[in-house]
Amino acid sequence: MFKKVLIANRGEIALRVIRACKELGVETVAVYSEADRESLHVRFADDDVCIGRAPSRDSYLNIPRLIAAAEITGADAIHPGYGFLAENPEFAEKVSASNIAFIGPSPEQIRQMGDKAAARKLAKEQGVPTVPGSPGPVESLEEGQQVAGEIGFPVIIKAAAGGGGKGMRVANDVDQFTQSFTLAKQEALAAFNSDEVYIEKYLARPRHIEIQIMGDTHGKVMHLCERDCSVQRRHQKLVEEAPSPAVDQALRQDIGDAAVKLAEAIRYVGAGTVEFLLDPDGSFYFMEMNTRIQVEHPVTEMCTNFDLVKEQIAVAAGAPLSFVMNGHRLRGHAIECRVNAEDPSRNFQPSPGLITAYHPPGGPGVRVDTHIYAGYTVPPYYDSLLAKVIVHGNTRTEALARMRQALDSFIIEGVTTTIPFLGRVMRHPDFVAGKIDTKFLEREPHLLKDPT
Repeated sequence: MFKKVLIANRGEIALRVIRACKELGVETVAVYSEADRESLHVRFADDDVCIGRAPSRDSYLNIPRLIAAAEITGADAIHPGYGFLAENPEFAEKVSASNIAFIGPSPEQIRQMGDKAAARKLAKEQGVPTVPGSPGPVESLEEGQQVAGEIGFPVIIKAAAGGGGKGMRVANDVDQFTQSFTLAKQEALAAFNSDEVYIEKYLARPRHIEIQIMGDTHGKVMHLCERDCSVQRRHQKLVEEAPSPAVDQALRQDIGDAAVKLAEAIRYVGAGTVEFLLDPDGSFYFMEMNTRIQVEHPVTEMCTNFDLVKEQIAVAAGAPLSFVMNGHRLRGHAIECRVNAEDPSRNFQPSPGLITAYHPPGGPGVRVDTHIYAGYTVPPYYDSLLAKVIVHGNTRTEALARMRQALDSFIIEGVTTTIPFLGRVMRHPDFVAGKIDTKFLEREPHLLKDPT
């Protein structure tokens, strides 16, 4: 096992990794920007290093400073969390080149799955269903028009190096295609420094289903069932649950087997998520793979009674998987709501500022992952996630009741939050019935407005 882990991240995920390390008897190093000097991850780590000014490029994205912080504190491993450099193969390479362990997959595995077009090609080779589309990046408008004509409209144009909903445009017909194709390439270049795009058939009302996987250095890969992440805004997840109301045991087995097959093909090591679109007819299609721990990993932990972050650290240290479940051992139902400092009624405008009052919910089956406290100032420089409320119940009905109660009793004052909006989602008849898809919020825009 490692002696000291540097956490190359901030916020609630940094605290989550610190807790896992403490249980494993491993010391921790927090890094922080000048804006995060008063953050809890700095207080609870065994060691801490300021790595620069508030902007991410001067701190959390500055690879030389992160490596230097690990070296001066004697850290023998780095955990990247999620976001920032978690899926950056160059970072993983430089960590390894500095004789420091990277808690995650190899640079080559990150690279293979980070290129969305290459990942689709690999999925096809493994017999994993993919959405009909171009076999790889489309070089020209004319080639794109030909591909779109072959697979049929509507189509979606996606950045090959994309993620987070950037560089994605839908074209409903041939007339709209030229503008959508041009805009997608421009957005891809601006966001990812690559204007390569590929084209897929656009599914009108799919569910977003993802499979949590874990692999070790001994060649073993397992999956820990699915999560349903269909409540989204502009491809950003807002609510996640496990298991999915739309997945039975047979479908769970099929999707899980497909995810494991893909991960085994690259001898994947660590925590990862294979993401699929599920059509109403029961067909599922590979979308992409995230080569890191996910924001929504707690719902899987609650349903499997299994600590994914501790396992992630252990397999990075060379330990074999501590158990193999592959879709079994599910217990009850879990739901996660992401609480952000944003105003849904104003197009989710960020709301940084001083938190004047804070009282988290509690009770049986309620978990809150957060880094905030009364007196904490939410900085304007980073993602606006304040907390994740996760509930577990013996049934989905019980979990829903617990989530409604938890949100109703969650007090955060001083900044505008998404708590009231999430409460409305939890009471919507379609969500209660489990009849949702990725277009749910587009069809129900009134949920964004406070009825009072």
